[in-house]
Amino acid sequence: MLQWLKTRWCTHHTASLLYDRIVAQARQPAFYLDFGVPDTVSGRFEMIVLHLFIVLERLRADPETPNDPGQQLVETFFATLDHEMREMGVGDMAVPKKMQKAAGGFYGRIQAYADAVRDDDPAVLTTALERNVYDDNQGSHGRQHALANYARCALRAVGSQSIDELLEGRLRFPDPLASEKGAS
Repeated sequence: MLQWLKTRWCTHHTASLLYDRIVAQARQPAFYLDFGVPDTVSGRFEMIVLHLFIVLERLRADPETPNDPGQQLVETFFATLDHEMREMGVGDMAVPKKMQKAAGGFYGRIQAYADAVRDDDPAVLTTALERNVYDDNQGSHGRQHALANYARCALRAVGSQSIDELLEGRLRFPDPLASEKGAS
């Protein structure tokens, strides 16, 4: 029993560390100033989901990973989302309905991004980002290409990190502006 609790705590601790790094990256000003992501609750949600997707893809690539840190990471995301909704003043009766809607949006985006990165056509990811992050905003033309380039660069960078690094909570994302200029 003690071993189970210790393992559970370590997995939760790792998920918390990874989630903190995901949120820190999603809050980089370049996404909002240079990439044109709306600096709104919705825009920030979209950037967190995109970065969660990138890390989940890396964790899924290693099926031997113990204790399913990806599941714990998703649980951390939803627990934080629930807390943030309550902090923003969403009533207790409305939170479950809003959480259900957010979960549908989250899983839909994760699937759309997964399908897009498995497709050989880079335009598919650009289209998915345009639809979700930019909400088909015509004023974002060109910026969604830069965000798609960043996402592909981040997938490569996080994908090259060892699973041990991730399980220790060490996560490195690329500089958004470097990926915009074609660097990786």
